[in-house]
Amino acid sequence: MPAQVIPQAEAPDAEPGWRALGVRVLDHPGFAPELLALAAVDALGPRAADWVQRTRDAYPDADADGLARLVTRRFVRLAGTGGALAAGAGLFAPVAELSAVLWTQANLVLHLAAVYGRDPAHPDRVAELLVLTQVHPDGATARAALDAARSAGAPVEGSWSRAAEAAWRLATPLAAQAVGWLGLRLAARLLPGAAALAAATGDTASAQRLAARAITLYRPSRGQSQPNQDFGRRA
Repeated sequence: MPAQVIPQAEAPDAEPGWRALGVRVLDHPGFAPELLALAAVDALGPRAADWVQRTRDAYPDADADGLARLVTRRFVRLAGTGGALAAGAGLFAPVAELSAVLWTQANLVLHLAAVYGRDPAHPDRVAELLVLTQVHPDGATARAALDAARSAGAPVEGSWSRAAEAAWRLATPLAAQAVGWLGLRLAARLLPGAAALAAATGDTASAQRLAARAITLYRPSRGQSQPNQDFGRRA
């Protein structure tokens, strides 16, 4: 009998939807994290649900904590690799790196939600993602910001100022996740070849901390039954 292969979790891609998201982020830089979170749940949520279902089918005896460790290892590694690659993106490297890292972090959170029986495509995951990544302090604030992002009007003027504002807003959660993140980036860009190493190190640490917070949120407490895993049903 051929050996079973664990289905691979989805990595960030460069499909047209990703490019369209980048344009929208630059059009509305003040809502960059919110727009990214909305797009992530829409695009990545169904993939996360499918990955968890396929993995459970392949390994029916695997428990949720074991799957959570598998997910964490994969996306922590992807966060470090993505940050290192995006650090060499040139003039708009900050926006490219931050978007890539936060997209990977969203993938991590949504896969962990699915592992512990939450529907990763449910709209509730968007606000939870913003709180877990420390963009907003609580769900109410996150939901208010999402409402504002959905109703955003025409883009502001000035492509360079929009890019700078988008980078600033995207950097805020990562700065909160890892002490000294922004200082490390600024220092690294003064040393040839150091930016990629600093990006990989900082982004890996941020993803590890995020995984711990997500597992704490989604793992059922002792005596509490696991949420219904029928992702087709909406609460």
